[in-house]
Order: sequence, then C-alpha cells, then structure tokens
Amino acid sequence: HLELGAVPGGGGGVGRDMGGGPAPFGIGGGRAAAEELLARAGRDGSFLVRDSESVRGAYALCLFQKHVHTYRILPDEEDFLAVQTSQGVPVRRFQTLGELIALYLQPNQGLVCALLFPVERDKDRDAADDRDYSDGDDEKPPLPPRCGSSSGCSTSGGLSPTGPTASVPDGAWGGPEGGGVRRGEGVWRGGSGGATPADPPPPPHSEVDKVLAGLETLAKVFDPQSAPSVGRALQQPMGQGGEQELETLVLKLSVLKDLLSSIEKKALKALQEMSSAPPSTPPQPLTRKAKSIPVQTFEVKLDVTLGDLTKIGKSQKYTLSVDVEGGKLVVLKKQKDTQEDWNTFTHDKIRQLIKSQRVQNKLGIVFEKEKDRTQRKDFVFASARKREAFCQLLQLMKNRHSQQDEPDMISIFIGTWNMGSVPPPKSISSWVTSKGLGRTLEEVSVTIAHDIYVLGTQENSMGDKEWVDFVRAALKDCTDLEYRPVAVQALWSIKVVVLVKPEHENRISHVSTSSVKTGIANTLGNKGAVGVSFMFNGTSLGFVNCHLTSGSEKTARRNQNYVDILRLLSLGDKQLSSFDISLRFTHLFWFGDLNYRLDMDIQEILNYIGRRELEPLLRVDQLNLEREKHKVFLRFGEEEITFPPTYRYERGSRDTYVWHKQKPTGVRTNVPSWCDRILWKSYPETHINCNAYGCTDDIVTSDHSPVFASFEVGVTSQFVSKKGLPKTSEQAHIEFESIEAIVKTSSRTKFFIEFYSTCLEEFKKSFENDAQSSDNINFLKVQWSSRQLPTLKPILSDIEYLQDQHLLLTVKSLDGYESYGECVIALKSMIGSTAQQFLTFLSHRGEETGNIRGSMRVRVPAERLGTRERLYGEGGERPLGWWDPPLGWMGSSIGCMGSSIGMLWVLWVLWVLMGAMGADGCPPQAVGAVGADGCPPQAMGAVGAVGVWLRALGLQRYEQGLVHNGWDDLEFLSDITEEDLEEAGVRDPGHKRVLLESLQLRK
Repeated sequence: HLELGAVPGGGGGVGRDMGGGPAPFGIGGGRAAAEELLARAGRDGSFLVRDSESVRGAYALCLFQKHVHTYRILPDEEDFLAVQTSQGVPVRRFQTLGELIALYLQPNQGLVCALLFPVERDKDRDAADDRDYSDGDDEKPPLPPRCGSSSGCSTSGGLSPTGPTASVPDGAWGGPEGGGVRRGEGVWRGGSGGATPADPPPPPHSEVDKVLAGLETLAKVFDPQSAPSVGRALQQPMGQGGEQELETLVLKLSVLKDLLSSIEKKALKALQEMSSAPPSTPPQPLTRKAKSIPVQTFEVKLDVTLGDLTKIGKSQKYTLSVDVEGGKLVVLKKQKDTQEDWNTFTHDKIRQLIKSQRVQNKLGIVFEKEKDRTQRKDFVFASARKREAFCQLLQLMKNRHSQQDEPDMISIFIGTWNMGSVPPPKSISSWVTSKGLGRTLEEVSVTIAHDIYVLGTQENSMGDKEWVDFVRAALKDCTDLEYRPVAVQALWSIKVVVLVKPEHENRISHVSTSSVKTGIANTLGNKGAVGVSFMFNGTSLGFVNCHLTSGSEKTARRNQNYVDILRLLSLGDKQLSSFDISLRFTHLFWFGDLNYRLDMDIQEILNYIGRRELEPLLRVDQLNLEREKHKVFLRFGEEEITFPPTYRYERGSRDTYVWHKQKPTGVRTNVPSWCDRILWKSYPETHINCNAYGCTDDIVTSDHSPVFASFEVGVTSQFVSKKGLPKTSEQAHIEFESIEAIVKTSSRTKFFIEFYSTCLEEFKKSFENDAQSSDNINFLKVQWSSRQLPTLKPILSDIEYLQDQHLLLTVKSLDGYESYGECVIALKSMIGSTAQQFLTFLSHRGEETGNIRGSMRVRVPAERLGTRERLYGEGGERPLGWWDPPLGWMGSSIGCMGSSIGMLWVLWVLWVLMGAMGADGCPPQAVGAVGADGCPPQAMGAVGAVGVWLRALGLQRYEQGLVHNGWDDLEFLSDITEEDLEEAGVRDPGHKRVLLESLQLRK
C-alpha cells in the first residue's frame, strides 16, 4: 500500500538525526551508488537509506526484493518524517529516521517485504571519502582575501561528497562510439554484455537484390532500355541446395559488376558533356516589391515589481503597437477616465529585449530615456506565441532601420592562471593576446579584439574591484576599447571575471553567478569553483573556473571535486534543474587549476621535456587517463596540447622546473604537470572552433604559467522570419514514433520522459513506458510507443528557427521522480516529412548511465519552408559544391586505391545521383555528430542539392520554378504532387513521371 508520487523538487538532501547517532543503514551517496550496493549484496530484505535526488530535505528508502524498490521519506511542516503512501492509506509520522526504520523492520507494514539486512558502505569507499583533506598541503589553507565588494565572497554551501561511482562496463550498451542505429536500420547493437542481442543479419540474397533493384532504376535514368538482364537475375529462384543457391548468388554478383561498370562509363560520359557544354546564362532572380506590413497591436499587462508595494495586485493594461514601416513602437496606457496616455519609442531607443525564462509569456523591454540612462518595463502577453510574434516584429523593425547587423559568430577569449598569491606583473599583454608557446594566434589576428574575455584565476591575492580594474586597463592598452564588466564571482582567492565589448552590452541578459566549496570537508573555499552564465542574444553560455585538490596521489579526490561542482553549481535556466550544468548551455567552458599530474618518474619527465617530446607525457597525464575511463569531463573537448607543462616553475624564470617543496612533514615532490587546462562542451550541431591553445613564456611571477585559448562561437539572434508573417495558423509539430532507452539500474520501476526546450511554451511529459525487459540485473530496457509520447508544438513554425533549436530529455522514475539519465537532441537533423532516427547517450551527475534511441520528425508547414543562409566565416561551415566531394570520405581511400581515383570520383557522383546523401546534402551520420574540432560536419546547401538532383536528371530547366514556389529543399520535395509540379512549370507528362519516380527512389 506504499508508493511514491511524482513530486517535483530540487536537488539532493541534507543530513538528519538518525536517533542515537549514525545508523548503519544510512549512506550519503546517490541513487546509482545505492542501487549498486544493494545489487551487489543480492539478498532479499537488504535495505539502506539515502538522500533523495528529487526533493530537498527528503530521503529514499531502497529495499531489495528480486530487484530494487524505492520508497520516498518526506518531512512535513512540523519536520516529522513519513513514508509517502497512496491515497487513503493512513500516514505514520516519526521524529527520527531510526524510529521510522524500527517500525518497518517488522513484517506486514506495507512494504514489499520487511527490512531485514542493513547494507553498509564499502570499507574502501569509506576510506576514499575519509581521505586526507589537506589537499596536498600540510600547512593551513590561506584565509580568504578581503572582498572588494559585497558580492565578491560567496558562501555557497555544499553537500557532503559521495564516493566515486563505478563506471559502466564496456559493451553494456550500444552507444555513439560502439555502433548503433544506422540510417534506415532498426538494429540495436551492443557488446557481449548488452541488454539486447543484435538481430541476425539478413541473407545475402536480399541485400544483393536491393542493390540490383536500385542500380536498375539508376541505369534507366541514363538509358530507359538498359539493364534487361537485371530483371532476369532478380527472377532467379533461390535454390534449396547449397550449391544451387551459391550459383544463383554468383550470377547476381556478376550482373551487379557488369551493371556498375556500365553505369560508370555512362556517368563519366555525362560529366564530360556537362563540362564541355557552354555555360548557360543564370536566370535573373525575380524582383518583387516587398509588401508593407500593417501596424500590429498587442494587448498586454504591466508586470508590477515588488519594489512598488502600492501597486501590487493592481494590473495595468497596456497596448503595444509595432509600426515596422515607420520604425517606431507606441506604448498606450489606458486610464480610468478612458483617456489614453502613450509614449512613442523610435527603433534606436529600444535597447534590448529580455525574455523571461521562468514565465514564458513575459518580456522585458529596455528603453533609452536619456543619454546613458535606460528604463526597463516588463510586460505580460496573452501567450508565449504572442510574445514571440511581438519580438519578431520588433527585431524586423530594427533590422530594417538600423545600420548594425546582429552577429552570427563571436570570438571568446578564455584564460586561466594560478597567480601563486603574489601580485601580477605590470603587463599581462602576452596572456590576453595569446602570445607564447603552443598554438598561438596568427600575427594578423592578434590585433583583433575578442568580443568576450573570460579570465579565471586561482590564488589571487587582489581584491575584486582592484583585479577588475587591472584587467580592464590591460585590455584597453591592447585594444583601445573600454570593456564592460558582465559579472565577477569570487570564492576566497578563486575568481572569474567576464568582460564584453561595449557594442554587445545590450545583447547580454539573464546573468547568473554561483560558487561551490570543495576544500577541507567541503566547508573551506581554498578549493572549489566559481561560475558565471548568461544569454548572448539567443545563445546560452556558461563559464566555470575551478581549483581542485592538489597532490599526485589525489586523483580520486579531484574526480569527486568535479562531480560535486557539476551537480551543485547553480547556473543557467532554473527550469532546467533536472539537468546538471554540462547540459544547460549551448556552450560551456570549464577551466582552472585542475591539478591533475603526470604519472611518471621525475627524471623521465625532464628528459622528455628537454627533447620536446610531449606525446609520451600526454599518455600518462592523469586528466587524459580519467577522461578515457569516463570518470570526468564526459564528452568535453580539449584542443591538442603543444606547449610544455605549466607547473611547477622556479619563480622569476621559465627555464627551470622546481619539483621539491619543503613541508613541515618533509620534502614533497611536485612533478612538472599540465595542471592548468581549458575544456569545453557544446550542444550537437552547433558551431565552435578553437583557434589557439597555449601558455605565455614571459610572465614569471608565479610557479604556474598563464594558459590561454581563443574560440570562435556561433550564436543565434532574435529570429525574424524571411517569409514574413504567416498566412495561416498552421502549426509545426514534433512527433515521436517510438523511443527506447537502456538505463543503468537495478530497479524495475516504471519510467517517463520529460521534454524541455526554449522553443516550447512549457516542458512536457510522456506517459509511463508500455514495455520493459532486462537480461542483466544492472540494466533495464524501457520502451515507449507513439501513443505514450506527446506531440510537441513549437512556439514558432519556421524552419530557420527550428534548425537552431535543441530538445533536452530526462528519463525519470515513477517511484521517486528521480532522473536516471539526461541527453540533448538537435532538431536540425530531425526536420522533414519522414521520421528520422536518433541515438545518443544518457548521463547523470557526470556518469554515463545508458543510451537512448528513437524515431521522430519535425513537421513544418509548407509555407514556412526556407533555406538556411547563415555562414560562419572562414574556417566555419561553407556550402559544399557539386565539384567538392567530401574529403573525409577520400582521405583513407586514396592510399589503398592507388590509380583508381577515377573510380572513387565516379562512385561519389553515383552517390549523389542515387540520393544516398541526407536531406541536407550530407552523407548519413550519427545524429548530433561533431567533428574532431567540435564543429559540425560540412553540409551542402539545400538549394544546391536541388540543383544537383535536377542536373543529374537533365531537367535543370525547372530549378528556378521549383525554388520560386518554395520547393527548395530535397527533403520536402518528397511530398510534391503532380499539381505542385505543374504550378512550378513542369507540364511535360514524361518529365513529371521521371521526377516523381526519382523522388520515390530517394524515399
């Protein structure tokens, strides 16, 4: 009769009197660690109590009976404890956990069985958590510096650290690296320890028949009378005996070989004819006069601030009128006597739009009242869709009348430096201009100022204001610009400063700061992290500067520092509390003195450094090793290290490493190491490129060298539809056909999925899964059919808008409302008329906890279709032309094919002609794939792909008509009808038949 409801809440729990001292059944670890202990014990009646991950101050009673059952223990208003029950069951209240457990040790109390065997934490885990908290330093940690501002020193609390959780066994599930779902394929692949075996491979006959049928259709494109032998080969009966079956297969392969050779010759001939033909005059684009947009009005209410107590509860009605053509916004306020009071703001007086993350239909508008003086007013619209329509009109008005374009890409400088508790030198120009060792900026680029500078320091003895003024002065010397501070956050001597170009000041919103202590017993701030996050127009950015535990032997402790920071640092959108900070931001940068060392003898290290051989050292770098084990920084990126270790130098010089440190307990060895690092993590299918990663060689005041990195980052602006205002109210939809997840758990409860996105008015939930199975006590496969999954309705329906959006998913249990894994999916690859497959991994609290796959599509109304026009400059994405085969396909093939490059070229042409590319012109790839440099793979523009397809069919004359009518994307051409083709100018019945058959083949 006892069950847990789905009560949303905050993060972890807090300590509580067990009644007479610590109980043997209580652990401070999380859900995964508790389930692992109970599964390892494997005894019915085994139990333990842990902190709840979904409700702050609550507990979870975990009981093993064939598998793990979870019961939530909630405190009431009087701080009594009770196990949550189903409706109608009397609630029993207890003052302490000890009293509660004592009752349920008795049988027949409503649990699946009585509590019999308390499970204690492992002795080695206890030892790991009770390890030396001196952080490698025997002297007392330094006292925090005096704060230059009230906000400078943080007092953020933290939960007690938990023991490191076990990593997932290799091959326990199929993931992005170990195979998975290919395009058009439904096989669930895993290792030998997987939960579900792969289906048996299809017989070779069926595969050969498919290829032959496709090649026959392709051959008819060149010659309608060709390939009669293919039909005969396909009609060959499959013999019952082994020899006869083998003969049939050999015959088919022979026909396939001949057919491929024939197509190769005809394709080469077609290419030669195309290249020798005189260039045709490109059609002149149609010039149409843009329709004027009428004045649009919106009924809103003024959002009253708490500062004006006299107005609380009195809603004030306003009308906002947007005159796009006139370039002005009229704000009308209705008075009691029916008289109307209004203000008119021209486009240049509207400084910023700030969308509320908590209330989806609220918008803040910053007006310029006088020079350097602004006023903000918050308005509540009738719905989130009304707010978005208003924002579109206002941005369209500014675009028409303003001379300043919104950026598609910005540059970000990241720097980290352990200052060694001494003042900096007079000049730090080499640091902020990325000069020194390693990968530095080109001389031409050094003089170009970054849009954003983020400087993280450790052991910084300067006051906050003093340090900010020093950095601003240094940047002014280098750039002649007065950079504006966005935020400063400090925890003792750990500081992070964010500065932005003056021109971007009004593009910054939703600034958030936080800090986490990980020093002695997680109470001192000599070690820990500080963070800053904000929105740059429509892109969320997060920055974390940390100082982790020191000491070569403290790797496990550093790993735990990372996990504590990951889950306790409070940054970003508060609606995303179910996700740790690694999934809350479009781009997250994590840097600092991470203190990971080299596991090698000191003399060997010095010899390699002397010979400038870094590769052997990087192989024994603790951070690299822990990342390979998936213990820390899961799916983060780091640019290649080409500079020497940045610690521990003799102060005043960069020629000598000093590895002996005299301590009260004796001499301590600190081997040269790359302690100071910069890593990042970005959403799939976004643009980011690291242009520099190195260290200075002329700043010698500390025993650490400053480290720098320079990034170019794609950003999104307030979206404005290129199609104008929608003619109809037709809605885009995000539809799911099925979802299947494998999660690491010993529980057998039911699960549901929550969906979050900035393109949704509010988060949505699925129903509970309708199927689940398990072949392994530690893993569970859960499945949702289409009837269990919601249809999501984006706020805007334009394809250009949806291509920039991402969907966050979290898999939660019904019994405790706790997350078992989270992930992010890019909508860009899901847009189309047919369902697309996705496959990605699940993670929770920094640990990989499974994977999730499914089939979904983003259906966009025809009138909202368009073409992507964003470019990310040199080195970013560029359109891939007809004569540019993807080099990634050729690199490994040229060496082995020798003189057969012509054949490779022809195969590339055939690949295009057969429609084997994706809808966006790219070869099939894993959803959310990101290149080695963090960039999405290059893609062919949609219009270019339509042109290529038409030229391959010899029907390029119809390109202009199709594009003009909105059929500018191959993906959506699959829905075209004969009537649509006639409207686009295709009136020849034979040509219509060829186009429709070709599209059917692509399907």
